[in-house]
Amino acid sequence: MHDDVTHGRRSVADHAAAVAGLVEPALAVARGRGAARVDLATLLTQVAAGAALPPRVLARDAVAAVALPGFDNSQMDGYAVRAADLAAATAQNPVTLPVAAPVPAGTQPPPLDPGTAAPVMTGAPVPAGADAVVKIEDADPPRFPDPRTSAAVRFAAPVAPGTFVRAAGSDVAQGDLLLAAGTPLGPPQLGALVAAGVTAVAVAPPPHVLLVSTGSELAPAGADLGPAQVHDANGAALTAAIAQAGARVTTRVVPDRPDALRQVLADAPHDVALVVTTGGVSAGAYEVVRQTLTDAWFGHVAVQPGGPQGLGAVDVGVGEGARPVPLVAFPGNPVSAFVSFELFLRPLLAAGTGAAPARRPAGRAPMAEPLDSPPALHQVRRGVLDDGRVRMSGGPGSHLLTHLAAATVLVHVPPGVARLEAGDLVDYQELR
Repeated sequence: MHDDVTHGRRSVADHAAAVAGLVEPALAVARGRGAARVDLATLLTQVAAGAALPPRVLARDAVAAVALPGFDNSQMDGYAVRAADLAAATAQNPVTLPVAAPVPAGTQPPPLDPGTAAPVMTGAPVPAGADAVVKIEDADPPRFPDPRTSAAVRFAAPVAPGTFVRAAGSDVAQGDLLLAAGTPLGPPQLGALVAAGVTAVAVAPPPHVLLVSTGSELAPAGADLGPAQVHDANGAALTAAIAQAGARVTTRVVPDRPDALRQVLADAPHDVALVVTTGGVSAGAYEVVRQTLTDAWFGHVAVQPGGPQGLGAVDVGVGEGARPVPLVAFPGNPVSAFVSFELFLRPLLAAGTGAAPARRPAGRAPMAEPLDSPPALHQVRRGVLDDGRVRMSGGPGSHLLTHLAAATVLVHVPPGVARLEAGDLVDYQELR
């Protein structure tokens, strides 16, 4: 890690690496603290009733209770045959076989008699004795006969054993590893678990984040405003953002007094894995986080908004129960705090909890309008995609919260770029 020696600022990439180096080990420790048993049928019932699928990762390996597939089955609609019966088939001398009883999905067929062909549906069991399936398009006639009548079918080519047969256990054998510990529990994983007969899994507990909004001007959500007070937008936005990233959140609002901040840290829940603060990190006279937590790093990152940042370790709890946890300190302006979270913390939380997507979808699109940017900084603007073009949502000010609320993308203008013209390509990441 190094700071930008020209401007005295740390690059965005360097600060992201520093945050990851501090936070990722703490999240790994939090994942190792016990596990919760999740009954899959109950979870699916809750999700079907409208509950969100909670972001979780497996705490222990999951093994298959049954093989997948559980029996040899047909990959195609076609005829189950014995490959040896078609060994001599050619276009000039096709092999004709009587048609046996059909095999629909969900039925257990009798063994296939030598010298016969059984109509078999996709996913239906391949009869014992059969070792290949000829798809219906390659049979003559290329359709199934009425099962109430006697019929014959012709084949104009041989077939190799195993053709279009899904062998039992070819996906996973009973007792084999299905999903490893640490795997996010998403829709495909739930499908695989249920198919393999798994009824319950152990999931890691969500990490617990203590979110502290600092500022004597702040009032919690829903509280009456006093003189010169504003409601705590950072607490609202980041509580929701952290929860969406799969973590539990305890939110506190503290005035610009070191004793108040120290008391909140001393009273922190016993399982807090990470402390996130907003405000109090700049160089003013009432920067409570910077003035209180003197062992942390405080400096500037070459980004706009969100330049002032802090990072380090802080003790939570008191006495013998005190322990150090990572501290990630964001600036106090609402847009700055939110952009900082998106750049530096959300990818780590989402990757550690299984929240999807761990990385926001990104792309490039032409600008709908010109844009000026400070060339020494990585500028992050708020925008919307409008008919395939990027249009700004408000100006660069870090207080423009309503414009952030209207944005659907964050627009990234790298250092060294002073201006983009309409039509120039720009990088963006989706917010919704």
